[in-house]
Formats: sequence, structure tokens, C-alpha cells
Amino acid sequence: MATPSPRVIRSNRLLGALPKPVLERIVSDLGLNSLERGQVLQRRGRPVEEVVFPVLGVASMVAMGNSGASLEVATIGCEGMVGLPLFLGGQKAAAEIVVQIPGHGLHLAAESFHFHVERERSLLQILLRYTQALLTQVAQCAACNHHHPVDARCARWLLQTHDRVTGDEFPLTHDLLSLMLGVRRATVTEIAGVLQDRNLIRYHRGVITIRNRKGLEAAACECYQLISDEFDRLLGKRRRVVSPQSVYE
Repeated sequence: MATPSPRVIRSNRLLGALPKPVLERIVSDLGLNSLERGQVLQRRGRPVEEVVFPVLGVASMVAMGNSGASLEVATIGCEGMVGLPLFLGGQKAAAEIVVQIPGHGLHLAAESFHFHVERERSLLQILLRYTQALLTQVAQCAACNHHHPVDARCARWLLQTHDRVTGDEFPLTHDLLSLMLGVRRATVTEIAGVLQDRNLIRYHRGVITIRNRKGLEAAACECYQLISDEFDRLLGKRRRVVSPQSVYE
């Protein structure tokens, strides 16, 4: 694992909220790795062996049934952490977390994580606030999936992803978006066409370009702003996402 720079570490919202002396005591145990699309960061029913603080990219928390059916219930990026069962004492996870938009993350072994949480009160406090924010996102997404039209949900998803990448472009297939929204691929193709006709996005060869951020916000349901406001309230204003070129500086 590469040695992360202070700027990269602080691009994760949780780590960036820690006092400098606390972060300095943790940094030697952090390792920077790439996050590849499709990589499973947390497996359902398996012990959690490490936590990951993303600095770039998006992972989906997916609820799964024994039948194989699945639905995204939250997304995690540079504002959060993967491996919350370790913090909450459950050790195993009921939901899988899978990388959807590739990026980079800071990894911390379970033993080191427990050591720092027990020692650093400020880390404990920020993780408690993050837990509350994540629960808000899960609850809001559950209501959103049930009550709001799929085009508004799609706009919300695109905005949440845009918040966690650099620039206005990110890779995204219709198959993936249909899985995340729980609808048929044909439905996603139709919605993407409408958003493109309104000049809100551009979709070409598996790449989404956000062309009109304000317009996309207007097209999204209120859930996007409700979730964003809660994260800002509990964790402070989000930081600028680091560029891929600067990750290893």
C-alpha cells in the first residue's frame, strides 16, 4: 500500500474533521489503495477485517435477500467509511458494500482501528455522528425508493455520485444504474435520454457528463438536499475531492 499524503488523508471527510495531533497518531497505520469497480469491500455475513475511508469514488451498500434479489440502500464516498460493523461491535455485516465508481481509499486494519477508537475520543465522536448521518441516508433512500418517481431518483443518484468524483465525468453503464435504482435497463435508457434531451447530462460510451448541475438539482427529488444537509450538519461542509493525479503525491 502506498503512503498517503496529508492532503489526501484530509480529503476524506471523517479523517479531515479530526484534530491534527489525532490524525498524526493514526496516519502511520493508514495505507492507500485503489478501489476497483466491482470490488467487494464488505461481504454479507463475513467478518469485517478492515475499515476503508474512501478519498475518491463511490461504493454502494446493497441489501440482499436469500433469493438473490438486491437493492442499493445507501452510497458511500469521501464523506464516510466502510466497515461500520467494527465500530458498532457487530463484527459481521448484513449488507454488502461494492465499489461502483472506481477511486482510492485509505485502509486501516481492524486491530488498529479498535486501538485508535478506544484511545481517541474525537475519532469516537466523529464516527458516532457519521453513523447518525448514514442512518438518515438509509432511511431517506428507503422512503425515496418507495414514493418518488424513478427519474427524480436517478437525478439524485447522479448528484450524489458527482459529489464524490473529480470534474464532471464519471464511468457509468445503464446496467449498473438499473441495478442501483431497481428498475429495468430499458427504463434507465429512457430516463437518461430525457435528461440528455434537456441538456442536463451527456451519455456517451459508458461515460456520464454532468452538463447542468443546477438543472439536475431541480430535476431531483428533495431527498438529495435532505441527505446533504444532514451530512453538512453533522460532519461540517464537504471538502474538495482530490484529483487522481495527486493521490500519491
